[in-house]
Amino acid sequence: MRKLLLFSIIILVGFTFIGRLFYLQVYNSKTYSLYEDNAIRKVFDYPKRGYVYDRNGELLVANQPSYDVMIIPREVEPLDTLEFCSLLKITKEDFKTKFQRAYTYSPRLPSPFVPQLSKADYAALQEKMRKYKGFYIQKRSLRDYQTTIGANVLGFIAEANQSEIAADSYYQMGDLIGKQGIETSYEKDLRGVKGVKFIQKDRFNRDIGPYKDGIFDTIPIAGHDVTVSIDAQLQAYGELLMQNKVGGIVAIEPSTGEILSLVSAPSYNPNLLVGRERSKNYTKLHNDSIHLPLIDKGLLRMHEPGSPFKSLVALTALQEGVLDVNTTVTCHHGYVYGRNGRKMACHCGGGVRNLNSGIAQSCNAYFATAYRKTIEKYDDASHAMDVWSSHIKSFGLGDYLGYDLTIGKKGNIPDGAYYDKWYPDFRWQATTTLSNAIGQGEVLVTPIQLANMTAAIANRGFYYTPHIIKSIEGKTIDTAYTTKHQTTIDKRHFEPVIEGLFDVYNKGTAHFLQVPGIEICGKTGTAENFTKIDGVRTQLTDHSIFIAFAPKDNPKIAIAVLVENGYFGARFAGRIASLMIEKYIKGSITRTDLEQWVMERTLEHEYDKPFSGKPFGINANSKIMLVEEYERLKKLEVNQSQTILK
Repeated sequence: MRKLLLFSIIILVGFTFIGRLFYLQVYNSKTYSLYEDNAIRKVFDYPKRGYVYDRNGELLVANQPSYDVMIIPREVEPLDTLEFCSLLKITKEDFKTKFQRAYTYSPRLPSPFVPQLSKADYAALQEKMRKYKGFYIQKRSLRDYQTTIGANVLGFIAEANQSEIAADSYYQMGDLIGKQGIETSYEKDLRGVKGVKFIQKDRFNRDIGPYKDGIFDTIPIAGHDVTVSIDAQLQAYGELLMQNKVGGIVAIEPSTGEILSLVSAPSYNPNLLVGRERSKNYTKLHNDSIHLPLIDKGLLRMHEPGSPFKSLVALTALQEGVLDVNTTVTCHHGYVYGRNGRKMACHCGGGVRNLNSGIAQSCNAYFATAYRKTIEKYDDASHAMDVWSSHIKSFGLGDYLGYDLTIGKKGNIPDGAYYDKWYPDFRWQATTTLSNAIGQGEVLVTPIQLANMTAAIANRGFYYTPHIIKSIEGKTIDTAYTTKHQTTIDKRHFEPVIEGLFDVYNKGTAHFLQVPGIEICGKTGTAENFTKIDGVRTQLTDHSIFIAFAPKDNPKIAIAVLVENGYFGARFAGRIASLMIEKYIKGSITRTDLEQWVMERTLEHEYDKPFSGKPFGINANSKIMLVEEYERLKKLEVNQSQTILK
């Protein structure tokens, strides 16, 4: 009996082991991983990050070597802390904080202790690293900006945070990831693939050589180089023109949707966010609540569009058939409406206006009439607003455009439901919302939306999604950027509106901004600017807005310029737009009078805090840097005529 019991126990234990092994090998989905084996140390070899070039092949971003001091807390042995801190240029308190941070992350996994040592610091430390058990040096590359411009376009790289690590298993603590601009948008193309070496450890936790003679080791794969659509020389010129001003410039190539220039002012030197000073510099930039240098004014600033919006009001009225090119409106220095005889003032000079002169002279009375007729075409005002809103939104307004930069604002184009919610107990009508006719009221847009709208007009009714990418090494760009978007306006309606925009330069509000040899179509805009001061709604200096495209036929550039607190549209924004267009099309400036005027004038007195003298604002040194960068880029042109229309 005892023999039978012993035999049964042996059989039962055997089947238990066999069953467990069968389960682990067949049913258990968690496979063995070298990365999770505590007896094997993983050493990562970081790849070269892809380079970034401008549309003309100018190198904008390269790489430079950097060295991280890594720590495995469990392996740290007693050391001369003061000597070690002296070599790393940190305090003893810093040492304790960093050690505790690493230990909290993981006692057995490596993490950065002091990242981004310079070559000099690395040279001084390398000889003595053998004394500090549990620490080692890991080489990687940092960004090396070959320019001082385009910080908002290029972005920067920094340590991946916990949410980024959790979202993508590629990243470990201390890994670098793109944080803004092109670095974020094309992170997976730029980053490459890390290599890894597996080092076998003995029972005393000592390295004894490559695991299985290194058959599982991999080498790093460099990231893809990318070419952005930005013209570096045009970008530098735009940033120079926007010195001592706040606002944005967005220039687009209408035939492709490629962004030629994306200026945000004030900006900063991208080299500030590289190396061990990155964190301190970023904090200063982030806390600059006056200049907001980290806020991309071309993508994030929402304002009422003002008079440039009138071109869409005209196109919608033509499409709805409520007026034609010969319809006239008499302007009595404004438009009177409502039971109480309210008046929308106008500065066009008064008189009889048709479509052409209404656009050229920016007549409020003409566009108030066009808007009112469009809404009153339908018996139901809410339905009429839906029709009107649909036409306007077909130009990319009132929604995210879907461009390949990771930030943006939706803007606002109201529809019927919007006003039904606003006026639940009031029978609203066209006159209730009349401010929309002149780009005020509830209409809000960003500069990039205005530039895209301008490109759609220049194309006579279609646009491509604006994008910053031009090409990726070894890959094709997303078809979303090569797909044509049609507006709801028939092509035949665009020509008379474009003629009106052309006459804005010929005989209208921008007649003094003409550029010899270039047929420019444009529209001035002056947007009211209100804020609350001590709880009281207060009107400040108007924003200067301007849209334009050129040439009139076969356009090469469409542009929108916003200068905050810049007075009327043609004063600052109009001058800057004309100069940018001439710079791009001709490659040089003949309207030096406009250039001198813009360069010599500042708007710092209009802002709450003066720019001059601030370490990361606009000052003499930053202006010198921009001038030097602009001149450097000019010298790089072997044959200027070859780059005019690339």
